[in-house]
Amino acid sequence: MCGITGIYAFNENAFNYKNKVEKAVSSLRHRGPDDNGIYIHSNVALGHSRLAIIDTSAAASQPFTDASKRYTIVFNGEFYNFKEHRKILKEKGVQFRSNSDTEVLLYLYIKYGVDFIAKVNGCFALAIYDNVEKSLLLARDRMGINPLHIYQDENKLIFGSEIKAILEYNINREIDYESLYTYLQLNYIPGPHSIFKNIYKLTPGTYLKIKNDKIEKNVYYKIKSKITNEILSYNDAKDSLNTHIDNAVKSRLVSDVPLGTFLSGGIDSSVITAIASKYTDKLKTFSIGFKDEPFFDETYYANLVAKKFNTEHTVFSLTNKELFEHLFSTIDSLDEPFADSSALAVNILSFHTRKHVTVVLSGDGADEMFGGYNKHYAHFNALNNNFRNSAIKNSNFIFNILPKSRNNKYENKARQIHKYSKGLNLNDKERYWLWCSIANENYASNILNFNINQQIYYSRKNEILEYINNDSKINDILLSDMHLVLQNDMLVKVDMMSMANSLEVRTPFLDHNVVNFVFSLPDSYKINNNIRKRILQDTYKNILPNELYNRQKQGFEVPLLKWFQNDLNSFIFDNLLKKSFIKEQNIFNIEQIEYMRKRLSSNNPGDITSKIWGLLVFQYWWNKYYN
Repeated sequence: MCGITGIYAFNENAFNYKNKVEKAVSSLRHRGPDDNGIYIHSNVALGHSRLAIIDTSAAASQPFTDASKRYTIVFNGEFYNFKEHRKILKEKGVQFRSNSDTEVLLYLYIKYGVDFIAKVNGCFALAIYDNVEKSLLLARDRMGINPLHIYQDENKLIFGSEIKAILEYNINREIDYESLYTYLQLNYIPGPHSIFKNIYKLTPGTYLKIKNDKIEKNVYYKIKSKITNEILSYNDAKDSLNTHIDNAVKSRLVSDVPLGTFLSGGIDSSVITAIASKYTDKLKTFSIGFKDEPFFDETYYANLVAKKFNTEHTVFSLTNKELFEHLFSTIDSLDEPFADSSALAVNILSFHTRKHVTVVLSGDGADEMFGGYNKHYAHFNALNNNFRNSAIKNSNFIFNILPKSRNNKYENKARQIHKYSKGLNLNDKERYWLWCSIANENYASNILNFNINQQIYYSRKNEILEYINNDSKINDILLSDMHLVLQNDMLVKVDMMSMANSLEVRTPFLDHNVVNFVFSLPDSYKINNNIRKRILQDTYKNILPNELYNRQKQGFEVPLLKWFQNDLNSFIFDNLLKKSFIKEQNIFNIEQIEYMRKRLSSNNPGDITSKIWGLLVFQYWWNKYYN
């Protein structure tokens, strides 16, 4: 991965922005510490910060211009099938001066125009400038693995891998309060919107072409949830799935720098590790363990997998003190509010892993595709209008008074059942929204000190929920997760935390051939009364250790309650949420924050820690960018 940035100025020469482009490139240094460069021609400037992976020589440096000097590209990502297309292009007379995938990508565009994207298997955010046509192409990969942010006003269009690069162009920093309202419910901001007005995230599977000061936007890919393989037997489907995933892993092992895998001990990363070990001698694998949180520590299972496939395994075993020491570096890496607290673990894992390798493969995407989350099983059960559901519906008043928190097994179970009982009384769209949220709309309305534009908010919310109807099946829920949770939470977390440490993460499950196949399979192949991620688990049951099966999905919970009640209490309530500061800032309701403070120290904190964490992250971000 790398960092890219640039500007298309509608009314002036881009040389006027040279200093700003250089600063934007510098702000992306963590994404690409190996090299950097800028290109300026007429009203367009491009900048690149390089993490050298394929062809680490200077010949592959970017911005990269073709032999004719007409076309220039900046590219963040990986083009996994580039060797195949390099061979074809060479046969057609193209003479290459590097061994990079970037050069192949550029010549594909020169030959095929925007249709070249269909030939690319990879993850990317890119910009290609044609200095004869005076056009600029911006494109993002199908799944949204690589980010691309865009700012636009009447005079210019600016793009960047991260928002912080765009801010170097001295744009107006106006908060999008409808985005903040959504953030207070989800703890992240769904694209295409961002925390800033006039900055948006280019939708995955989309490209923009700017020519003659006109912007044309086109969608070149969307996941299709259409059951076309119902006649494919379950066993045949398993064989096909194995072939698709095997090909995806194998293609992602191409690298000119050291490579390994993240190995958590769960099914997903174990599958990737098992396949990668077939094609890599002494594969390097990496796990993170939690000395003070044994309930979340999965290193026992990771060690079993590492031993079975004879990998060179490294475990980073951390105390809560060590987690706390990385807390502020994690928040400081963010350029918009993002409060998935597991980002802390990903940051630390990436920090230590980068000392050994430059590229890792991960199991991201499998839960969203195959139905691995609690909410997937909850929705499956909610579809059954049985006595159990009726009993839970009618017992909601009991769960209202039971102690609930994430901090022990029994209170967490009460919390989960309470949320399930509330969901049973909602329609499919609102149920899904509830189960994706850490807080509801009442909370968001009460905590803010003003009213947001409800029409804008509900328009955005309806777009998010467009795949769900009143008779939604599991595939509809999974498709929604691919667009909401995967693209805006999981992939953002992995990109921001890995790139903060100059580590590239590759995601074989998100190969579009794998995704297309999985979404052609019926719900019953993914989840039933007894098992989640059914076909994935069954496909690899004969090669993975038996101990990985029939156990609860662990996940990871940062010990926020302990920190909020002790180490962080003064920093939060005497600093970031101090009454005088809140009053001066004029965003949040002081009375509601005082209520949360009291709830935090009560015997029934519930999900208050997640809400306070969301506020803490926002306030830290606000201080950094506004104060």
